[in-house]
Amino acid sequence: MTADALSQVFAALADPTRRDIVARLSEGDATVGELAEPYRMSLQAVYKHLRVLEGAGLVSRPAGPQPRRVRLEIGALDLMDTWIERHRARVERRYRRLDAVLEGMREDEHDHRDDHRGRPETADHTDEP
Repeated sequence: MTADALSQVFAALADPTRRDIVARLSEGDATVGELAEPYRMSLQAVYKHLRVLEGAGLVSRPAGPQPRRVRLEIGALDLMDTWIERHRARVERRYRRLDAVLEGMREDEHDHRDDHRGRPETADHTDEP
């Protein structure tokens, strides 16, 4: 799949009804009628959502007699997962570097305080003329 395909997947999932359909299909295949049950919309509206999901490669409806079962396609989810994990890994590396810098700063501050603990204070001025 291409970057354009990834854009289609994210665009299809921008709608909460389509996200819900995908979530329900993750539990198992379902007919369009079964998918339409919880929604207050026409069967035609559900078909429109399914066409968007099909266009993005998220679901498929194998050819055959009605009722056909709608199936979630793992490939589109894998594409999203790969993209998300790539960026998550980059962010995690950046945070690990930041954590190391902050830890180094804490150690430096701790060492600096230890250096000054045992020393007697010196006067900032002298009484010499």
